[in-house]
Amino acid sequence: MSDRQVMIDPAVRVAIFLMATILTFIALKLGQDVFAPLILALVTGVILGPFTDLLQRAGLPVALAAISVLAIGVISIAGLALAAEPLIWRIVDELPKLKWEISNLIAEFRGIIQGLDEVNKEVEEVLGAVNESEAAPAATDETAMPTVTDALFLAPVLVAHFLIFAGSLFFFLLTRQGIYDWISRFLEGDQEEGHFISRVRCAEKMVSRYVLTISIINLGLGVTLALLLWLIGLPAPFVWGVAATLLNFVLYLGPLVLSLGLLLAGLVAFSGAMVVVPMLIFLTLNIIESQLVTPSTIGKHISVNPLLVFVSLLFWLWLWGPVGGIIAIPILVIALVMLNLSEEPTESA
Repeated sequence: MSDRQVMIDPAVRVAIFLMATILTFIALKLGQDVFAPLILALVTGVILGPFTDLLQRAGLPVALAAISVLAIGVISIAGLALAAEPLIWRIVDELPKLKWEISNLIAEFRGIIQGLDEVNKEVEEVLGAVNESEAAPAATDETAMPTVTDALFLAPVLVAHFLIFAGSLFFFLLTRQGIYDWISRFLEGDQEEGHFISRVRCAEKMVSRYVLTISIINLGLGVTLALLLWLIGLPAPFVWGVAATLLNFVLYLGPLVLSLGLLLAGLVAFSGAMVVVPMLIFLTLNIIESQLVTPSTIGKHISVNPLLVFVSLLFWLWLWGPVGGIIAIPILVIALVMLNLSEEPTESA
């Protein structure tokens, strides 16, 4: 028996594993500014790995293939940012009107509940908080919108995140095969060399297929939503279609945010029962997509417990916010394939 095969008490192994896991989570949380773009780059590299192999088989050197994939990715991200820019500015422009609409709704509810204002005034007089309640709105109004200074301080952070992401993605695509070979030799030695690499290749194919299929589905959802919103006369339907395409990548949370946004848009653009029509249109499309279209396509190749999906999404959202929401499902699929807990794609696919 070699030194590496010395038996360790199972309780000690469990304790070491728990301590290592907790320390890893703490490090990931504290080092979010570095680890979030780094892990996002690695996950993106796994997704884009098959495309790099395709370019190499076409005759491109590995360095040129990595640069080409990185350039296509950066151009795509820039295009999505430009497409989403009108939505951001429209939301900023509509904030005063949305605030006025919400204030009117609150006033209507207060009118329905008779005597609510009188009760509030009596309570305020008893507590002696009248002056504080009158002074509070002025303070919130001054800090409601971010200033130009805030944006200037935030810009270097975003640039640093992008440089970490782009650099990590390029070097991962450039040295990906060597990294896989090294991990395979470290984990398996010379006796079973190649098994780890085959599992990684399987994970790459499944995650790439998942992302490509979901992208096509989300694009169809966005186009359909934009067309229906255009038919009912909602302003900027194309912008809402782009928002639906992007937000639908973040399961659960993305559709919820878009539903609330369409409800506010309905409050601004319509009156009466038409206020909820944009939100109902999206919810109907989302139900069709999530319950019929996606299971019939993704479910043929990837079988994942919905509880695992939900827990993974919650954990990564808590850890890294929106970036965590983007990488949650790809990381889950990669983990399941590497642990041999998910169906493998057929070789012909």
